[in-house]
Amino acid sequence: MEKNIQPLDPIAFSLGPISVHWYGVIIGVGLALALVIAMREGEKRGLNKDVFADLMLWAIPISILSARLYYVIFEWGYYSQNPGDIIKIWNGGIAIHGALIGAVVTAYVFSKKRGISFWQLADIAAPSIILGQAIGRWGNFMNQEAHGGEVSRAFLENLHLPNFIIDQMYINGTYYHPTFLYESIWNLLGFILLISLRRVNLRRGEMFLSYVIWYSVGRFFIEGMRTDSLMLTSNLRIAQTISIVLIVGAVAILIYRRMKGLSKQRYLDRSV
Repeated sequence: MEKNIQPLDPIAFSLGPISVHWYGVIIGVGLALALVIAMREGEKRGLNKDVFADLMLWAIPISILSARLYYVIFEWGYYSQNPGDIIKIWNGGIAIHGALIGAVVTAYVFSKKRGISFWQLADIAAPSIILGQAIGRWGNFMNQEAHGGEVSRAFLENLHLPNFIIDQMYINGTYYHPTFLYESIWNLLGFILLISLRRVNLRRGEMFLSYVIWYSVGRFFIEGMRTDSLMLTSNLRIAQTISIVLIVGAVAILIYRRMKGLSKQRYLDRSV
């Protein structure tokens, strides 16, 4: 039996009656870093430096709302009985697929309003998005959520993980797979891949589609290890289903755009 293993405090600091959770702080850091990277790359590609800052003003609140709405819809059995918990996003419970839906729709409308290529915006933002996801998963770590099935402490030690991660994976007397870490590492590798692909000078739209494919492949397999998945049916995980749809859809769009000559412009082209 493990002794004196205390979980990390999920509260970063308090301002009077207001408690600021690490979950929100970490998500905020990820968003801030993603914005800085996108703004710098956008300027290099000929976009006004304020474009991504303006986009984020709309995309962040809409994405948070859509992420929470997505989660609540698929957990309606619980929230219909506990409506007061719907607003408690600081306790976790926002779905990245919901956030991505909100972000993509917002970016599409924004690009049309500004007369900017949606694909150019999406390509530039892709590395920033996946880096923000890599950082954001550590918010799940602080909340002891998004973990996998039971494992032994010896298993975690054999992964050469630091003790603070191993101890945080000790929940109610049991150790669990740190699937938050697996996905964070996968996303970090995806960030490195996308940054490298800039030199390849892919056709416009293919950077973003590569992001969709890379993230979805990793999410499909890692989701299968988790114990807290949103379920479509008793045996069908929503995230895995959506991952398959996204992979097939992204590949189909990539092929279609090439066949129809809709992707003649390149990533490094400055024109919009």
